[in-house]
Amino acid sequence: MGRSGPEVRDIYYRRAKEEGWRARSAFKLLQIDEEVNLFENVERCIDLCAAPGSWSQVVSKRVWASSNKKDRVKIVSVDIQDMAPIDGVVQIKGDITKESTVEEIVKSLGGEQVQLILCDGASDVTGLHDMDEYIQSGLLLSALNVAMRLLEPGGTFLAKFFKGRHAFLTHAQFRVFFSSVQFIKPTSSRSHSMESFIVCERFKLPIGYALKSQALLEEPGEKRTLGGDGLALFVQSGDLSGFDEILGLESNDS
Repeated sequence: MGRSGPEVRDIYYRRAKEEGWRARSAFKLLQIDEEVNLFENVERCIDLCAAPGSWSQVVSKRVWASSNKKDRVKIVSVDIQDMAPIDGVVQIKGDITKESTVEEIVKSLGGEQVQLILCDGASDVTGLHDMDEYIQSGLLLSALNVAMRLLEPGGTFLAKFFKGRHAFLTHAQFRVFFSSVQFIKPTSSRSHSMESFIVCERFKLPIGYALKSQALLEEPGEKRTLGGDGLALFVQSGDLSGFDEILGLESNDS
């Protein structure tokens, strides 16, 4: 039997089915792209925690399908679950917290770095916001570890983030490695969910920073001066803001 109830009445769920996306989360990436133009000049991309593959579908259409030089395009999707094939996408089954998975990604890219790294991964929510925020921060750190090794200077990193009282600290930590950091809440993300996305642009390793296989956000005891006004801005993106599903569904929507 098919799904029934509030989710069927969700306009993004219905549109995903109609347009061939594997999940409604495709619209989150599309709306963030409308805000920050993610795919401009991108030929190489990694999609972490990719299952069921809706974000990889978007990348395939925006980067691979639209390219006149498809042999130069490299898109790698990584997840611990199996996924159905996607045109132009190399799939790796593995855990992004393990070094062996990172090495497999490096091999699939032929040693090249990428211009864009995405991560829409999240653990199952417990309903305890502090606990969920803590667990999600660990996954976010694992994705950042991959980015620090494989993202080329000037590249962009986008990941799911659970908005909480530590958002300002996360913003400050990521400003160590990126010139621009902001939080975006697409309108396709359910209004009652604490989910948002951290968008980090213009990647740069600090001078003298020693890259490790399991790098920390900062060396213990080390202080850094952060540029800019230090404000963590939340930006809404997308349209159809009048169409939201009935409250009461789980916070971790996809």
